[in-house]
Amino acid sequence: MKKTILLTFLFLSASLYAEYRSNISKITPQIKQRMIKGNSWRKGCPVSVKDLRYLRLEYLDFKGKTTMGEMIVHKDVSYEVTEIFKALYEIGYPVKKMKLVSDYKGSDWQSIEADNTSAFNCRNATGSKKWSKHSYGKAIDINPIENPYISRSGRISHKESLTYRKRVHKNSTYADKAVLLKNDKATKIFKKYGWKWGGDWSGVKDYQHFSK
Repeated sequence: MKKTILLTFLFLSASLYAEYRSNISKITPQIKQRMIKGNSWRKGCPVSVKDLRYLRLEYLDFKGKTTMGEMIVHKDVSYEVTEIFKALYEIGYPVKKMKLVSDYKGSDWQSIEADNTSAFNCRNATGSKKWSKHSYGKAIDINPIENPYISRSGRISHKESLTYRKRVHKNSTYADKAVLLKNDKATKIFKKYGWKWGGDWSGVKDYQHFSK
């Protein structure tokens, strides 16, 4: 019995103090082709592929399992993004999934419907003809279903997000923990690194959105 308890303690300790894994690399020809075929990058975008970086980041998924995700950001913010997600992991903040938006044909709509956390995507800002911060690799949308974009009129486009209109924590599920509020540790981690939060905007609210 004592041996079992000791082994369990050692296992939990090893899991708790296991080193967080992340990796930063240049955009390889293979990743570039994924971006082009996936319609997330093309000639004429405001940032060149050589100024972007491909990240591999561990995260805690909605089942409590440590999972490896992928993300593309601008080289200038690549290191701090790994530090941000390390901090999120350490406080137990969960992420539903983390795939390149290229896997959703560059469609912001489809990526959100999948509750996908992503960064770089060469597209216009919502409701604008100007480039989005995502087009420069300096914006991240995190858990977009639980943290919806709400228009000035109060409209939420994605049906699964309607339950998250009221910004409060209701229970201890992973989905509820993913909800970002002003004074949450997760929100403060982004702000610590100088990232602006869409939840602080007046009029329009974009609770999923952080930009540098």
